[in-house]
Amino acid sequence: MQGTNCEDCAYCDYDEEYDCFTCEFQEDEDDAARASYYGSRYVCPHFSYRNEYRVVQKQN
Repeated sequence: MQGTNCEDCAYCDYDEEYDCFTCEFQEDEDDAARASYYGSRYVCPHFSYRNEYRVVQKQN
């Protein structure tokens, strides 16, 4: 099952100007409509877990 928490997604970034998390993935109109229709039940097809230690693992 794909993740549903945007804060754990690699495409999610915190926007200090708006004081909220925003998705940096260029989604199309259909994805945006589904997200607004399903609300918290929406499962993003573009979700990818953020792996902050990936760079460190490659250095070993």
